[in-house]
Amino acid sequence: MATTQPNVLWIYGEDLSPDLGCYGTPAVQTPNIDQLAEEGTRFSNAFVTCPVCSPSRSALITGTYQTHFDAHNHRSNREKPLRDDMELITDCFREAGYFTCNSPGPPYNRRGKTDFNFQREQPFDGIDWPERPEGQPFYAQINIPDTHRVFKPDPERPINPDDVELPPYYPDHPLIRKDWALYLESIQILDRKVGEILKRLDDEGLSENTIVFFMSDHGRAHIRCKQFLYDGGIHIPLIVRWPGNVEAGTVSDALISGVDFTPTTLSLTGIDIPNYVQGQIFLGSETTSREAIFAARDRCDGTDDRIRCIRTHQYKLIRNYRPELPYMQFNGYKKLQYPLWTLIRILSEKGELSEAQQHFLQETRPAEELYDLQADPHEVNNLADNEKYNTVRNDLSAKLDAWIDATGDMGETPESDEVTTYWDENMAEKYSENMEKRGLSPDISDVDYVAWWEQKLL
Repeated sequence: MATTQPNVLWIYGEDLSPDLGCYGTPAVQTPNIDQLAEEGTRFSNAFVTCPVCSPSRSALITGTYQTHFDAHNHRSNREKPLRDDMELITDCFREAGYFTCNSPGPPYNRRGKTDFNFQREQPFDGIDWPERPEGQPFYAQINIPDTHRVFKPDPERPINPDDVELPPYYPDHPLIRKDWALYLESIQILDRKVGEILKRLDDEGLSENTIVFFMSDHGRAHIRCKQFLYDGGIHIPLIVRWPGNVEAGTVSDALISGVDFTPTTLSLTGIDIPNYVQGQIFLGSETTSREAIFAARDRCDGTDDRIRCIRTHQYKLIRNYRPELPYMQFNGYKKLQYPLWTLIRILSEKGELSEAQQHFLQETRPAEELYDLQADPHEVNNLADNEKYNTVRNDLSAKLDAWIDATGDMGETPESDEVTTYWDENMAEKYSENMEKRGLSPDISDVDYVAWWEQKLL
């Protein structure tokens, strides 16, 4: 069936902050993504609605905040069907005559990641667009996993750990420089895969009529980033290319939310947007602008929490609903995968941390955190108790309350003891199993565990 409808391709990088050449990151080389940015519009202020994969992906695929439809706790309700009054973006495209597919990229031989917090059989029609009838338009996702831990070293272009720039909330230590360098090397591997995908579009004559989104499900897998509402956890790269329709070689500082991807994509292709969608359109003739984005973090694995934030161009207000808990309450995934999770405690005991680095080890948290992002982009100077910022704090707090009410934030209802106990036990069991696979005791001392990391990475 012949058509002039544009194809759509969402390319996901996992656990990826805007740590790319086109975003000004030194040391890393990302020529293919940089070229994509030159051919499209690069967005400097794109944010997801949750700093961990399954709630964020649930919001991205529906255009609706995960807190609105009980998809906010990481990998819960996966056996529960999606609400009857909601659809996925793939349903909208399928109803409009599109073929939908999902893969992890070359060699396109298996299904790609979905990781939704609801049950949906066959959310995609297939794996790769050649499976469609000739001439049928397609909506495709390619979910490239390389930037998810465990990071993959790049033998073609190793990065000197001395060349990386660490944020000020990270101690300058050889182990951490190496870990960060490996993260950047994994980005270079991802970049080459993006290049292969874009070349394939060229070779198949599809580039001119395919809307390409390059994005991520949330920010980098490092301390204070993934699973937290600082920009390291929710700020993502976003590039959109559609020759002749999306302005090339431009940078937009518009605030974009993860819930905006579905309505914008549907709008660009002329498909009706379902009335339940809570996002806005950020490209095309129906573009609207945002004053703020909102994000939420709830239980991740077996680590219970509830955090909400509102972010404007200049300010961010973070509300900690469990201030009695430490930032670094136990999380098996982080303990297994983040060298700094263990090292930072040793450095603290030695008195080798700056104030910004020591802050994350506090046993309790402030109920609210307020940051001036223009003066303090790394969010280390909390202004919540500074009287000069009372007006800003009160205004943001009122808007956050209004968003919670308007969107029906289901995080206000705690999970049952049965559910939380299950995830506590699941996390502890998996942590022990994985440590034993490494030949390590789950009760290994911090000193011995850091020695293991150093032997592994240095």
